[in-house]
Amino acid sequence: MTPHKSDIKDTSSQTNIRSGWQENLVLITIALCLALLIRTFIAEPRLIPSESMYPTLHTGDRLVIEKVSYRIHPPKIGDIVVFNSPPELQRRGYSQNQAFIKRVIGEPGAIISIAQGKVYLNGTALTEDYIAEPPNSPFPEIKVPEGAFFVMGDNRNDSNDSRYWGFVPSQNVIGRATFRFWPLDRIGLI
Repeated sequence: MTPHKSDIKDTSSQTNIRSGWQENLVLITIALCLALLIRTFIAEPRLIPSESMYPTLHTGDRLVIEKVSYRIHPPKIGDIVVFNSPPELQRRGYSQNQAFIKRVIGEPGAIISIAQGKVYLNGTALTEDYIAEPPNSPFPEIKVPEGAFFVMGDNRNDSNDSRYWGFVPSQNVIGRATFRFWPLDRIGLI
């Protein structure tokens, strides 16, 4: 008796389906690994949660944080950096992984002060066309220690920054804000 066509299993079809699923699983695994490597070592997206960097950055802006350049050279004055909580904020209850974004005002060895609405770096007033308004409170002269940075928000009178909790250790720096990808009407380099 000859078997009916419906009684014969099409093993080549089942093999192709199984092979397709295995291939998709491998591709998904590779894609996830690549995404994890890129996010860990090259770049990551960040959301701006407050107006402390206004007018440069607005609440809700979405940025690309580039992580490679600071492995080659340290942050420079004027760079907008993302960093994990400095020690003083950790003592106040912030998680060590809580990220902040501010502008570098002082590098190691720099002397910072604020007087008469101006920020002084090594005795010279900074030209700050990026700030919302001049700082309304003086700040005594202070020297940035080795291995640390003095940072401030561009919204000088509405920013929780180095004036209140001290220096950012260089090992806390995650990366540099380089590109705004949202909202679309403000897309571009930072």
